[in-house]
Amino acid sequence: MSKRLLGVFSGALSGVMGLAGVALAEAPRVATDIAPVHSLVARVMQGVGEPALIVRPGASPHGYAMRPSEAQALEKADLVIWVGEALAPWLEGSIENLAGTARVIELLDRDETHVLPLREGVAFAASGEDESGHEHEGHEHEGHEHGGHDHQGLDPHVWLDPENAHRWLGLVAGELAAIDPENAAQYAENASAAQAELDTLMAALKAGIAPVRDLPFLVYHDAYQYFEAWAGLHADGAIALGDASNPGPARVAELRDMAQRHNIACVFSEPQFDPRLVERVFGDVAGHGVLDPMASGHAPGPDLYADLMRAMARSLTDCLGTYR
Repeated sequence: MSKRLLGVFSGALSGVMGLAGVALAEAPRVATDIAPVHSLVARVMQGVGEPALIVRPGASPHGYAMRPSEAQALEKADLVIWVGEALAPWLEGSIENLAGTARVIELLDRDETHVLPLREGVAFAASGEDESGHEHEGHEHEGHEHGGHDHQGLDPHVWLDPENAHRWLGLVAGELAAIDPENAAQYAENASAAQAELDTLMAALKAGIAPVRDLPFLVYHDAYQYFEAWAGLHADGAIALGDASNPGPARVAELRDMAQRHNIACVFSEPQFDPRLVERVFGDVAGHGVLDPMASGHAPGPDLYADLMRAMARSLTDCLGTYR
């Protein structure tokens, strides 16, 4: 090849690479808080870019110290999508300080999000009722004021309702299109395809759960009522009072007594908690399973949310199915 042709080829190649760099740079810089939300956003952004994940897998979102790279991702973000201060109170100040110019979507503050009040006490009221027996209407925003950030008494584990996830896919596509109109069609196409995939998956999982819907069980902490309400399940109670608290002897004794009286089929621990408590206290009266609301054992990415739903359904049916 002559030097002249080589120069032309090299210049053309540099131009193509430069254009690719520009296209990559123009992809919106998006930061998300937890892996399940990150997964939904990643699915909508497929073919355009990848969002950043702030809370690393396996870590608790309730209290977290960001790494420099995570703080940098937040600082550079054009768009921040997070559950809200009821889940990660520490993150609100970080967003204000580091991502002051970014568009911020707090999912708990959106009309698209179905929220439920926290359940209280050792034993939970019947599904759909509060402690006084009053029914909650579907998709009510109990204890929640949009725009006022009043999340007191609100259960923040909203991603475990797949109907919320379904609506968020469309919400994310719209938000991305607003800041990146050139890729609006791609975002809409991705969201629509993801919604169809989720519909198919959840119909299959709900059918699989149906045979064990009426069996009583306990959870380690009360993170699952959104999934329960969707699937027609109902936990009888939680071992721990909060996400980061350990149960006292009196609570454990009361729950063990309830497990015996109510013929509890299964008690579920979580990966971040020592399973020996469940085995020691309930080993001779109920089965033992593991639920992971954060999908900490799965690789972050567009497939994680579906993997989370499958794992939840599998854990429930495996343990409760053994009881039958």
